[in-house]
Amino acid sequence: MNEQVIEALKLYRYKVLTDSKDLEELYRLRYKCYRAERSIASNEREVMTDAFDETANCVHVAVTLDKRILAAVRLHLVSRLCLTSPTVEVFPEILEQTAPTQTILDPTRFVIDPSARAQRVPLHFLTLRIPFLATMFYDIDLALAPVRAEHTAFYRRYLGYVPMMQPRDYPGLKKPIHLLTAKVKEQRHAVLARTPVFGPVDDIPHSNIHFPDLSKAYVASKENQFKAA
Repeated sequence: MNEQVIEALKLYRYKVLTDSKDLEELYRLRYKCYRAERSIASNEREVMTDAFDETANCVHVAVTLDKRILAAVRLHLVSRLCLTSPTVEVFPEILEQTAPTQTILDPTRFVIDPSARAQRVPLHFLTLRIPFLATMFYDIDLALAPVRAEHTAFYRRYLGYVPMMQPRDYPGLKKPIHLLTAKVKEQRHAVLARTPVFGPVDDIPHSNIHFPDLSKAYVASKENQFKAA
């Protein structure tokens, strides 16, 4: 699998989305993906977006090929400067179980174009690199995985996540969501030993991500930052 991902990384690019045109394309891809799985109701605009897409601690990152968005994930960086995130809203106990100085990464809206899935490109690994690299760049303490039941095994096997709370209804979705968490600083060495491509790949410079500075909405320890962008 590592070799397959490396070959894919040579072709694909990562892009932090800020332009309104790019975001519109992203919201349409989301709608397409969630409708394909019958997870959301239809709407006339054929877009899927919510208020969390515009918060100051939010980062949208896409995987592209020939400038076309084929996969993406939304990241919320939770710290004492901003406690807003979709998963924290559904599972507020998270904040009670973390210290005020600790930071949380909340990745949501993980989508892959159905046509790309059919080509058997390992886009799920390329997309999961995004939150993993984000935990390194932003010096995250706790990473969340709000996922459906059928996806929990993957997170437990490859990324060392453990179940935290019982499934709950998630706003806008028809299926309940399980919450898994990982103490990423403790898990990082084991994850990279097993699946090195989750980390930086210096031989392919464009495989890393230019994460934005969120200093006005996020604060974390400056010690032991990793080169992930």
